[in-house]
Amino acid sequence: MAFKDKLVDGLTSVANAINNFKYIIAIKSAFITLMPVIIVGAFAVLISNMVMDPANGLAHFRPFSFLAEYKPIFSGINYASLNILTILAIFMIGLELGKINGEKNLFPGLLALICFISVTPTTIELMVNGDMQKVTDVIARQFTDTKSLFLGIFISILSVELYSKLGKSDKLKIKMPESVPSNVAVSFSALIPTIITVTVFSMFGFFFHKFTGLYLYDAVYNVVQKPLETVVQGLPGILVLMLVAQIFWVIGIHGNQMVKPIREPLLLGAITVNMTAYEQGLPIPNIITMPFWDVYMSIGGSGITLALLICIMIASKREDMKEITKLSLGPGLFNINEPVIFGLPIMLNPLMAIPFIITPLITGTIGYFSTLLGFAGKAVVMVPWTTPPIINAYLSTGGSIGAVVTQIICIVVAIIIYFPFVKIANKRTAE
Repeated sequence: MAFKDKLVDGLTSVANAINNFKYIIAIKSAFITLMPVIIVGAFAVLISNMVMDPANGLAHFRPFSFLAEYKPIFSGINYASLNILTILAIFMIGLELGKINGEKNLFPGLLALICFISVTPTTIELMVNGDMQKVTDVIARQFTDTKSLFLGIFISILSVELYSKLGKSDKLKIKMPESVPSNVAVSFSALIPTIITVTVFSMFGFFFHKFTGLYLYDAVYNVVQKPLETVVQGLPGILVLMLVAQIFWVIGIHGNQMVKPIREPLLLGAITVNMTAYEQGLPIPNIITMPFWDVYMSIGGSGITLALLICIMIASKREDMKEITKLSLGPGLFNINEPVIFGLPIMLNPLMAIPFIITPLITGTIGYFSTLLGFAGKAVVMVPWTTPPIINAYLSTGGSIGAVVTQIICIVVAIIIYFPFVKIANKRTAE
């Protein structure tokens, strides 16, 4: 027991340290705010392709062919939400970090965005009639979509931190007479810290490119973001991430919140890439995305506890477990399972912790190979995480029946895994 207590205390301390780290708080808060934007863009993609597309959608049929004319409406929504996701994330992270640092206005978000654009190339080369021509004063799509997300996160954090530190120095504040309105005085007091911050980032971007021949985007994407994408968007990486989340759940800490700072930028980035490819009629590149996590590894909530509830209804002889199941089944259909995790409980329960940890690893593996073999479609739409099972599999994959069948198989497998543990719980009660 002493070792167990020390282990739980140690993991709890680590979790608290991570949760209280201000940069983690800022990133999590920013992506929570951006989630409706991502979902709006996702449903625009869904309608654009399943309804308005003249080749594969409802508009393919003669009575509905007029719908194809309105496809640009939803394509515009998609571009305005998903293809500028990095820009939105930079502003929101800067804003959230500014709040933590005591800034009471929107300026930190704007400053972070200015610093990001100052290091972003605004000249691109295009092939026109067989000749390469330079186009100036534009920002290429790769600098606004999720490929620049990690660079944007780094610049948001560093620029706001530098600005906040400079802003605390009285020597850098321009003092205005008391007769000047307070909002004007605040703007002038921030002027010199702003000039210094923006100049530092612009100079760093300039000299980095001058001496290396690379833009900051190239360095951060190839050295940091791309390797992380390779790891997390592969089966071993996503299983390790899920394992960490499940272990934290078992000791009573919200596991999804612990892995969210790593999971959200990478898996949301993967689904936005898929949605863009789906919108353009291109091959879908990524198997593991945010909907993959929800559809195959979190059915009814973390640990596939919907299967546990079904097992209890079928085989449990314990009245306490049956009562918890009655209370948990409704929320579980919408992937909310805190009642069963903390009420059954699964938390600090060695018997139920075993299937709770291993089940999503097995169902995730099933979902991965089913998709890899082409039986289940890849996710192309980001649906809300509260979308019930079966429906979320169908919508997120753009109508793949194979994905629905695969999810049903995962539920059946999860029931088989949980079943003996429910029977053992019955024996313990009898004893």
